[in-house]
Amino acid sequence: MMILAMMMVMTISANAMNYNAAKNEALFLSDKMAYELNLTAAQYEAVYEINLDYLMNLNGHADAYGIWWDRRNDYLHDVLTSWQFNKYMSIGHFYRPVAWKAGGWTFAVYAHYDRGRYYNTHPKAFVSYKGGHTRKPAVRHNERTWRDKGHRNTPNHHVAQAPNSHHKNSAGHHGRRK
Repeated sequence: MMILAMMMVMTISANAMNYNAAKNEALFLSDKMAYELNLTAAQYEAVYEINLDYLMNLNGHADAYGIWWDRRNDYLHDVLTSWQFNKYMSIGHFYRPVAWKAGGWTFAVYAHYDRGRYYNTHPKAFVSYKGGHTRKPAVRHNERTWRDKGHRNTPNHHVAQAPNSHHKNSAGHHGRRK
């Protein structure tokens, strides 16, 4: 029985996305969301943290559209304006950003944007945020606030590294197109 339990744990953890992969995927996805949804700087920070938390909690194919996906949508509903949220839901590669195919994670956003092309500078949270959102953000729309709605307080085992390069294709700030 113990061996069976250990095998199940190894299989689940083998499917988990590591911190650096989650961080980079959250950055790419959040950058494209900021570009398409015309996010403010505060929204961009919050969206990056929400996306990172979601991706860090993917442990297998069942998680792609499970409780963490529901939480992501709930948090984004609180952070985005109503028109931004409606547009977000209508863009499939934002609404359902990840899928489990052929034994690995696939990201729909890459079918629509060039890898390495960024429209915004990195959010401040890219260097400092480690996951496990436990504070209320300052983003507020229509008297709704983004509250801790059940996020677990996960230990931070990973150290964020500063980005190794500045993206020369960056258009600068949120929503500005080149």
